[in-house]
Amino acid sequence: MRTHDKVPPPAEGEPADGTAKTTHDGTSDGLCVTLHLDAGQPLPELTASVTGACDRAEERADRSVVLLRLPDAPAGGARSWPGPVDIQQINRWERAVRRLERLPAMSIAIASGACGGPALDLLLVSDYRIGAPDLRLLAPVNDGHFWPGMAVYRISRQLGAARARQIVLWGDDIDAGRARDLGLIDQLAHDTEEAAHTATVLMGRISDRELAIRRQLLLEAQSLEFDEALGPHLAACDRELRRLAAAEPAPTTGEPRE
Repeated sequence: MRTHDKVPPPAEGEPADGTAKTTHDGTSDGLCVTLHLDAGQPLPELTASVTGACDRAEERADRSVVLLRLPDAPAGGARSWPGPVDIQQINRWERAVRRLERLPAMSIAIASGACGGPALDLLLVSDYRIGAPDLRLLAPVNDGHFWPGMAVYRISRQLGAARARQIVLWGDDIDAGRARDLGLIDQLAHDTEEAAHTATVLMGRISDRELAIRRQLLLEAQSLEFDEALGPHLAACDRELRRLAAAEPAPTTGEPRE
């Protein structure tokens, strides 16, 4: 079973890794790759930032975490997305976000203020989502219409068609309390740095390729019939049995019993 997709290298003229940075500071205990999103950047640079963070995460050993810092979007720029781009740039962006979604590493997002456009895309693929009390999820709208990117797909998969319809067709904003009630964020925290520190330390312990397999099973469960899902689940069970057997200590040798 594949645990992540490879994404093509950036197009000629695009930066190699954008603003993605690996940090080893007090908030992460050296466990995480941190991506500071700058929502004001052009789409090719945003794509390169996500790709760079994925590259760094894949280079690291297990037990690492990708920490996504999603700041308040620029005034007037949070709702209109993605701007004057072509479909090839959209394809590269969606593939980079999908790669992040399927990384072996656990991903944790911290969001505050207006969260729309690229920040909303990244929030929706994160494993654990921390929101500040002032968080507002903004529907990406152009000329009155919700942007038909893969955020539509993920909102529908995560909320169901009825709730997703209220957001996608009417462009509803979602405040922090409602986002938590809907399950779009997992934790509301006044001190998001402390919450991120705790989540990184705890979740880093289970962040590995086994996590990626279970995440993929969860994602596929929304669309596969039981008989279609049985094979991948049995394969995952067989892998787990082999892993547990290999981890068992070897029996000690001693005097033969009479």
